[in-house]
Amino acid sequence: MTKSTAGDIQAVIMAGGEGSRLRPLTSNMPKPMLPVVDRPMMEHIIGLLRRHGFTDVVATVQFLASVIRNYFADGSDQGVSLSYTTEEEPLGTAGSVLQAREFLDGTFLVISGDALTDLDLTAAIEFHRTRDAVATLVLKRVPDPLEFGIVMMKEDGAIDRFLEKPTWGQVFSDTINTGIYVLEPDVLDLIPPDQPYDFSSELFPLMLDKGLPVFGYVTDAYWTDVGTTDAYLHAHRDVLSRAVDVDIPGFELRPNVWVGEDVDVHPTAHIEGPAYIGDNCRIGPGVVIGAHTSIGQNSILGAEAVVAQSVVMDGTHVGPFARMRGSILGRGASIEQGGSIEEGSVLGDEVVIGAGAIVKPRVKIYPAKTVEAGAIVTHSVVRDRRATRSLFGPRGVSGIVNVGITPTVAVRLGMAYGSMLRRGNTVVTGRDASRAARTIKRALIAGLNSTGVHCRDLELSPMPLTRFTVRGEQAAGGVSVRTSPKDSEIVEIRFFDGEGGDLPETEQRKLERLYFREDYRRAGPARIGEIEFPPRAVEQYAAGLIRSVDIDAIRRSAPKVVVDYGFGPASLIAPTVLGRLGCEVLAVNSFTDENRPVLVAADIQRLLGGLSEHVRNSGSDLGVLLEPGGEIAHLVDNRGRVVGHEQALLAFLRHETKLGVDQVALSLACSTECQRVVESGGGSVRWTPVTLPSLMSFAAESDVGFAGNAEGVLIFPSFMPAPDALMTFAKALELISVADRSLSAIVEDLPRTFIARRDVPTPWDLRGAVMRHVASVEVPGRLVLLDGVKVVEEQGWALVIPLPDEPACRVWAEGRNDDHAQELLTRYAALVEDVAARPQVTS
Repeated sequence: MTKSTAGDIQAVIMAGGEGSRLRPLTSNMPKPMLPVVDRPMMEHIIGLLRRHGFTDVVATVQFLASVIRNYFADGSDQGVSLSYTTEEEPLGTAGSVLQAREFLDGTFLVISGDALTDLDLTAAIEFHRTRDAVATLVLKRVPDPLEFGIVMMKEDGAIDRFLEKPTWGQVFSDTINTGIYVLEPDVLDLIPPDQPYDFSSELFPLMLDKGLPVFGYVTDAYWTDVGTTDAYLHAHRDVLSRAVDVDIPGFELRPNVWVGEDVDVHPTAHIEGPAYIGDNCRIGPGVVIGAHTSIGQNSILGAEAVVAQSVVMDGTHVGPFARMRGSILGRGASIEQGGSIEEGSVLGDEVVIGAGAIVKPRVKIYPAKTVEAGAIVTHSVVRDRRATRSLFGPRGVSGIVNVGITPTVAVRLGMAYGSMLRRGNTVVTGRDASRAARTIKRALIAGLNSTGVHCRDLELSPMPLTRFTVRGEQAAGGVSVRTSPKDSEIVEIRFFDGEGGDLPETEQRKLERLYFREDYRRAGPARIGEIEFPPRAVEQYAAGLIRSVDIDAIRRSAPKVVVDYGFGPASLIAPTVLGRLGCEVLAVNSFTDENRPVLVAADIQRLLGGLSEHVRNSGSDLGVLLEPGGEIAHLVDNRGRVVGHEQALLAFLRHETKLGVDQVALSLACSTECQRVVESGGGSVRWTPVTLPSLMSFAAESDVGFAGNAEGVLIFPSFMPAPDALMTFAKALELISVADRSLSAIVEDLPRTFIARRDVPTPWDLRGAVMRHVASVEVPGRLVLLDGVKVVEEQGWALVIPLPDEPACRVWAEGRNDDHAQELLTRYAALVEDVAARPQVTS
């Protein structure tokens, strides 16, 4: 054979492996593309080649070849020229390299794209040349050679024997073949074409039989075969510990802690090095990132989460109080609040672990599987996929921004909604002040327009304005995008029907079918919908609201009020209304703040404290805090005392029945005192399920004049069958003006109520059993099965209802006093706990 000495040495990267032992990580990704500290293994290999002067590289690809091609393209971003050969069928290690023959014109290096090493390639090539070898194998001594091919050599390094995957009885050496070779081009003549052929078991023994010079270069550099999930975790540990010399992206925030660009780490988070955090990650308050942890880019770690000795891939979400130790979380996967992933477990791409679920050690969960909240998983989940809950929840479609609800998802939702409507129909859109809501709303509009549906965009607007405009503009529907009042990381998309009410359940199911089937109408270029901006929407809303209250009584009274706009968009609308009502107004926080699109409980309490002080100091008749969402108002009386939601409900019930309202719709969880107040005023009560859509559905019926619950939802159907904080405020002005009494005096005349409430954790799979148990036990009262199970006793009642979007049951109880209410609550909560405490195991 002739030896080539001219020109730069080329490199062949073998990148066709499926990595079956690395599943589920390699179910959707070729093994060389698995990230090690946020970079594909093959990228680390290319970096090693480039450092040793290789610029001409060929990659042999087979499994999911397009993923590799799309990522590396021509290699220019990595500083090399990269070509590809594709195996249509697996051809073995030597057979795949043979396909690259047309690109090779001299001595070349063969290296695996799915190993991790900092081998001195220059030294290996020099060894090859000084030995005048036709093939040089890079070898390494390891303590456990059973998983590798053993090589035996003479004193001068010449190889005289190979043994593939030996038993311990056959282990005559601890020197193994790393799969890195320096070869002369004539070696390719020995490989039969178009059939599987292997270097170690076939080609190299053949070369020895022919007496060709085959040498072994023994290295003490780092090398590992990342062939199992345990080896994958160990590779990260070695990179972060600097046991192997590879580039770590980002910058070193402090010794052994690397972070990428635009990383937001809360001051109370604790990071123990060595650790890596990729670009655009958010690390919440109280988070603990333990040593030897790698967090992929665009990931979110919620408050008090703990992640240690683990690999978290790109675009994942680890919820508040979740735990990971010694485990792997695939791309786009999510662990919800309180979930726990124990050592050695591996979760594939887009796996969802429900709240409080536990994944026991060494469990593998394959891509796109869902583990229900509260479940305990003891065996791997491969084939069966748990049915996910419906797209719609009690507050529309919701999810974590850029995790569950992305612009891509929003476009698809817009296309699905638009496909339900006729081409040329109009949809009204609105949003809150947050950047996330603005982004998602724009994506929804793009989806709607693509189906030929026009959009009238209110831009920043309270939800009631969007609902009202849907009705006033005779639109086919509406969409409002809001930050969740429960969690500022979550965005909610509310879809409305042509009356401005929440989309009925039958229509929700239709939208879901279109979304999941991707069965969208696609309009031609000339039929794509347009975007309009209604110029008089606020004026029309204000006129409609004023027509729905006794404006003359309010003007005669000329009340002095303090309004806290809570940094919400009501500040853009309310002055138009209040000016026409003739009020003297002191405005507080009358500007929008994109960083405060919702108020949490602590914010509300703080603002109410300030509002109370303003009312007392100014001698005002009334104070109101309008929540940014536009649906809930908090009232403060003339003495600066906060009026509770239950008190406000009772006051409005008495007021509305005096005005002639006959039918009132009330949530099943309201006090029986509400019924007494209504009936004493000559009206009657229609009890409704506790959900807001149910209450709004009853409010839309023609004979219902008022609807509400004890959580601040007050609906005045004469204006709109949906809650509106500004309407509540106007009605409060009407209340004190018509009665010609102070709000404090009105509240003092109301009956007292004693209601207690508790949420009892309940696994999803046991909620039916819980309700059956509560309904079947012998109780001293009558059962009401309108929504959940309500037991009405002689001097009180209890209500048990499973929460629709949480693994819990909510228990209410009303008694004759606080102690009695607590006694009832404890008794019925115990009925839930009797069943909920049973362990649930998923195998």
